[in-house]
Parts: sequence; structure tokens; C-alpha cells
Amino acid sequence: MKIALIGYGKMGKEIEKVAHSRGHEIVCIIDINNPQDFESEAFKSADVAIEFTNPMVAYSNYIRTFQAGVKLVSGSTGWMSEHGDEIKRLCTEEGKTLFWSSNFSLGVTIFAAVNKYLAKIMNQFPSYDVTMSETHHVHKLDAPSGTAITLAEGILENMDRKDHWVKETAATPADLPIHSIREGEVFGIHTIRYESDVDSITITHDAKNRGGFALGAVLAAEYTAGNQGYLGMSDLFPFLNE
Repeated sequence: MKIALIGYGKMGKEIEKVAHSRGHEIVCIIDINNPQDFESEAFKSADVAIEFTNPMVAYSNYIRTFQAGVKLVSGSTGWMSEHGDEIKRLCTEEGKTLFWSSNFSLGVTIFAAVNKYLAKIMNQFPSYDVTMSETHHVHKLDAPSGTAITLAEGILENMDRKDHWVKETAATPADLPIHSIREGEVFGIHTIRYESDVDSITITHDAKNRGGFALGAVLAAEYTAGNQGYLGMSDLFPFLNE
């Protein structure tokens, strides 16, 4: 498979290693210094592009990739609130393809499924209140993390007593607070805690390196090459829908 990379930081380089190890070819690398290469024949020859950048440029990267006729896998977060409806429409009504996930880690995918199942159980026990914390490296621009928001949405779908997530501090019992910490070079730690007067239940995912994210992104690219539309981890891993 021919892959183009958009963003060539630490994550892009890790994806390159994994892609090569799985027998794929990197045909184009676009970074901050060569955005004109979106229009190159090399980029247009890609079966799939993989994009990991930041909220300020992600939307523009999506549009330029679509204009080149290339399918896209992206892990960039922070763009959804402003451009989410438009991007979904382009994929569902105009034939474009985006596989998007807030987190491509296989471990996080399993963690998300456990999170939903635990929320279904805890919905029956109102004496437990739920909170969340997420810790990332100091370079991460958005807070809460996209993964934390996805996990929060998984709780809200399955817990009647919570209506919405909020940053940092709950104002009402219906709030699900997410506490964000930015320190050092932390790859990503997400913790969900259920607290009652008598005990607590805590689940945590702690990423040790970027390897899990990179492998998940390449697996998503392999899936995207043969599929179309607005895709996500629940398409790649159907157990998320159970």
C-alpha cells in the first residue's frame, strides 16, 4: 500500500517505522516546510494519507487531502466543534473518506469498551459519582484531550444521571468533570474514578510509548484503503458496538 504522511514529528516518524515493517511504501511526506506537495503527483498517488498535526491546521489538511482525491486517516483533535459537521457531510454526501479517532492505541480501544460497560453497570448504583482525569505532555494544545472527551461521551451514553462533561469542576450533580494535567513528556494517562462513601473503583490506561498509537493508525489506513465514508475505531473493531 502507498501511504503519504502529513506531519513528520515524533508521531509521524513512528508511523513511518511501523508502515515499513508491515510492507507499505511511504510515497510522500508533508511537513511545515512543503505544504505545496499536497498538489504533487507523489501525494496524489497515495492509497491513504495519515495525518497527525494540530488543531490549527488539521481542517486545512483535510480539505487539501480531499481535493487531491486521497483517502485520509487522522488523529488530530480540537477541530471537531468548529468543522465536524462539514467534514462528516463531505464524507457521507460527497464521497470523501476520513477515518478519524481521538486515539489510535489498541489499548485505549479496549479501555473505551471497558469504560462503556462499566458505565452501564454503574448506572444502577447512584451512590457512586464519576470523575475523570487526563495527563499529557506539555506540547499538547487542546484540553481536555480528544480521548478524554470520547471516553466521557461513552459514559454519558450509558449513565442516566450525567448530562454533559465539563472542564475541571462539576457545578451540578449532572456534570461529569474532566481534570486536565500538562506535564513533562507524558504520552497519555486517562483515569476514570467512581467514588462512594464506602469505596472507590478506578480504571486507568497509561501509554508507555507511541508504538501503540502508530500501529493503530497503520491498521486504520489498511482498513480505510478498502472502505469509504466517515469511519472510526468502531468500524475497525466491531466489539466497540456491543
